[in-house]
Amino acid sequence: MILHDFLPSGNGYKIRLLLTLLGKSFDLVEHDITKGETRTPEFLSRINANGKIPALEFDHGRVLVESNAILIHLAEGTPYLPTDVWERTEVMQWLFFEQYDHEPTIAVLRSWVGIKGMPEHADIFVPMKRAGAKKALDLMEKRLSGHNWLVGDALTIADISLYAYTHVAEEGDIDLSIYPGILAWLDRIAALPGYVPITWKP
Repeated sequence: MILHDFLPSGNGYKIRLLLTLLGKSFDLVEHDITKGETRTPEFLSRINANGKIPALEFDHGRVLVESNAILIHLAEGTPYLPTDVWERTEVMQWLFFEQYDHEPTIAVLRSWVGIKGMPEHADIFVPMKRAGAKKALDLMEKRLSGHNWLVGDALTIADISLYAYTHVAEEGDIDLSIYPGILAWLDRIAALPGYVPITWKP
């Protein structure tokens, strides 16, 4: 397998983390999104017509894109995706929440602060993003203040997906110290056998 990725990306890190937890070997091909390397004709025609990473290229030639779709595919038949229908659906709920409420606020703030720089009219957009980030983290804290994991009693791809940008939220000037449940959850994931940090590459 070949993972097309940008190392600072939380969306790419989700895949790297799950692959290592599963003990699967893969090659990493890096594309610098800040230099337009996912917008080249070759990338758009061969890897992802939407011009985004991550993209997971399989040995048979097929390419799967969208980080949470990749997580679902890789987790099929493993403990990271429950077989119980209700718990499986709860995992999906968190994955949709991650892409709709969490990533567009926390990941965007991190990108503005540490990667791409502030946008025009930051005085308007930043407070809006911070309010959205707080709402997302408050919801996670409500669950994690009384439970070890987001779904059921074990780690799932819901945790992996939401961990990716939550654990680097402070790079977007988001204070996590007010969320003890989230902090304890972050520590549990970082202590997993096979855990790798976002900067790791094979």
